[in-house]
Amino acid sequence: MGTTREKARLVAVAAHGDQRYGDRPYSFHLDAVAALAEPYGEEAVVVAYLHDVAEDTDVTLASIEAEFGSRVAACVSFLTDEPGANRKERKARTYAKLAKAKGEVELALVVKAADRLANVRACIADRKASLWRLYQSEQQAFKQAAFRSGQCDPLWSELDQLLEEGAFDRQA
Repeated sequence: MGTTREKARLVAVAAHGDQRYGDRPYSFHLDAVAALAEPYGEEAVVVAYLHDVAEDTDVTLASIEAEFGSRVAACVSFLTDEPGANRKERKARTYAKLAKAKGEVELALVVKAADRLANVRACIADRKASLWRLYQSEQQAFKQAAFRSGQCDPLWSELDQLLEEGAFDRQA
């Protein structure tokens, strides 16, 4: 079947099926996150491909663990939004969970930074100002929960730059 990353991509693309990422197939987002995770190793790429499957598809964490191992499943679990009545509540609960990441599941924080950066890049490219403003409004709480100094600083540096006041308009 190929490498583990290829298997993860196949599983994720099949699971997401005809879901869309804006006007694009969902695989566009998965490939973008995986490319950003690439410098952080093979396992980061595997987690990047699988980061949304437990949240957005019928794939279970148990099946991820059986197919890809306990660390990958634990990371995907950390990346799965917690339930809540609205986005603000879901994100607050999810950020509280991310803040507790320690040890081998800290790899999830690299993928979370890559995911957020891919989302911000896409909303700038697609000129989605309201979505950019939402990410900007969440940045302080998100960074407080997920940032670990020295872990994936280039991702955070670009994310901070893209979410600076006025950055959306400069990207036109």
